[in-house]
Amino acid sequence: MDVAMSDRQPSPERILQLATGAWAASILGAGVTHAIFTHIEAGAITAKAVAERAGIAERGAQCVLDGLVGLGLIEVVDGAYRNTPESAEFLVEGKPTYFGAFAKLQGSDMTRHAVLAEVVATGVPVTTETNDVPDSPFWESLVPAIAPLSVPSALTAAEELGLADAGPVSILDVGGGSGIYSAVWLGMNQQARATQLDWPTVNRVATGFVAQHGVGDRFRTIDGDFHTVEFGTDEYDVGVYSHIAHQEGRDANVAVFRKFLRALKPGGTLVVNDFVVDDDRSGPPFPLIFHSEMLLNTTSGATWRRADFQAWLAEAGFSDIRFVPTPSPATLVLAR
Repeated sequence: MDVAMSDRQPSPERILQLATGAWAASILGAGVTHAIFTHIEAGAITAKAVAERAGIAERGAQCVLDGLVGLGLIEVVDGAYRNTPESAEFLVEGKPTYFGAFAKLQGSDMTRHAVLAEVVATGVPVTTETNDVPDSPFWESLVPAIAPLSVPSALTAAEELGLADAGPVSILDVGGGSGIYSAVWLGMNQQARATQLDWPTVNRVATGFVAQHGVGDRFRTIDGDFHTVEFGTDEYDVGVYSHIAHQEGRDANVAVFRKFLRALKPGGTLVVNDFVVDDDRSGPPFPLIFHSEMLLNTTSGATWRRADFQAWLAEAGFSDIRFVPTPSPATLVLAR
């Protein structure tokens, strides 16, 4: 066989990496559960030191460290472990960008994906049990865990809209979850006020979260289901609909956009933040992969195209619509 030709043969390595993806998720989950990245940041540079600080077996520490090195999340330099810049930013406890809670949650939730092949065949979830209920304890763990995911989008939107210098603006965040947009924006603008519409369980989480950021006095909540609760008329300068559109189908999203249009003051802006895919569904990678979550967990959700948002917002009455990339996998859709 020609050597040059053999060098160009396809390799199964990437397929092996994907097929063993559960290994990666469990290794990362174990790493954040035992605060491995935090201990390394604090100076534990050997398996023995990590084990002592974490209170775990040295054999277990070595296994997780090996896995994290293999995943490219930890480096070995002159025999010492250290975090990569990525891990130092997102996996060290106490940092505002900490994603460890989300990684831990995903690591404990892998069995749910075992039924994906069945759901693909039918197009509907295989169980009637759902977390899509107001008092589900699921929200108390998910909502804080995913809050950091929205920080890059919140900062990008604030810059696009000039919110820091906008004066006494009023904000309506529908399905606001942790209240991350309110926490970030109210911290930037001492004259702004924010209202969040969400289920009571979620709003309780948000009230505590926003208060921790020192801006709770300018934050209020409305308990209810945004499908049935009216948003008001000409009351708000900015509306937020973040990571909700992918849970809903076409008709529900158009209906919500119409309520936003009525609720916004003349010249007000709706900020939609979501995992938006290209019109030919060729990318980006994360939104395409995320579609599986919506198939597993919703009856009509998906990751929607730019063309979908353009058409739905126009149908709802918005005329000035533009798309803004963010440093995260999400895209902003700004509409007036």
